[in-house]
Amino acid sequence: MNMKNLKSKLSSRKFWALVSALVISILALFNCPQESVVQITSLITALGAVIAYILGESAIDKERAKKDGKNE
Repeated sequence: MNMKNLKSKLSSRKFWALVSALVISILALFNCPQESVVQITSLITALGAVIAYILGESAIDKERAKKDGKNE
């Protein structure tokens, strides 16, 4: 897996939904308390949002730098 593919996966909402569903299923399998499941799911969702935002902004900054470099 190359870096571009990895960035694409980490910035995908579908990927983070999959991770959340997988973790919820595993926690349910092991009869974890509901409060723990909610907290862990919240953490995964927040982490996914932050990573997607950072990767999205870095892609925008990269394109802006390319554009600015060509205009000089």
